[in-house]
Amino acid sequence: MLSRIAKIPLVSSHPEVYEPCDDSFALVDALLADRSNMLQQKPSICMEIGCGSGYVITSLAVMLGDEGFVPYYIATDINPHAIRVTRETMDAHGVYAELVNTDITSGLEKRLARSVDVLVVNPPYVPTPEDEVGFEGITSAWAGGENGRSVIDKILPAANNLLSDKGWLYMVTLTANKPSEICLEMRKKGYASRIILQRSTEEESLHIIKFWRDSDSHLDLNNLSYWSKLVGN
Repeated sequence: MLSRIAKIPLVSSHPEVYEPCDDSFALVDALLADRSNMLQQKPSICMEIGCGSGYVITSLAVMLGDEGFVPYYIATDINPHAIRVTRETMDAHGVYAELVNTDITSGLEKRLARSVDVLVVNPPYVPTPEDEVGFEGITSAWAGGENGRSVIDKILPAANNLLSDKGWLYMVTLTANKPSEICLEMRKKGYASRIILQRSTEEESLHIIKFWRDSDSHLDLNNLSYWSKLVGN
């Protein structure tokens, strides 16, 4: 059986680019678990914010390949080395994406407004001093500021601008990021959410959350309380 995700030996690398790790594997596993739903959705545009080594966007292109429809793939990263490494990774797997060296979605807002059907993000979520956020090189891949939320809180409104009416956002969060607050903020914007994968490592507890527009949604404080207990914040 052909692999439905990127092959690690074919993933390129650079000293200043974040290599696939537990969070990357968790996100790809979550996407693979939701693959049948994505195939039914038949996304036209798939995007990754912060592509790093290219492992995630390549895996997404591989798992959705040869299914009778051809999504347009686009990925961004603030690190120019990541753009080159992602290109090498995708080339090695025979897949293609438009790669843009930019901060989050800067310069793409108008072009992609309300048009992205699948958006994947493994953001810089590690709590760090604020002055470490936005550093060049590999630090930009993990430095998340206070509660690891500085970059996440910039990504959420960008995602709201980009997602189509049927769009889905898949995002990695850490317990320290207070994911219940993230879900509440997105609920206020009209999004439903659910955890599609949880994974604990020796160093962190990861949650992959899926968000989608739900015009009929309303704040359900009982469910929010349940979520808060579930993720421990």
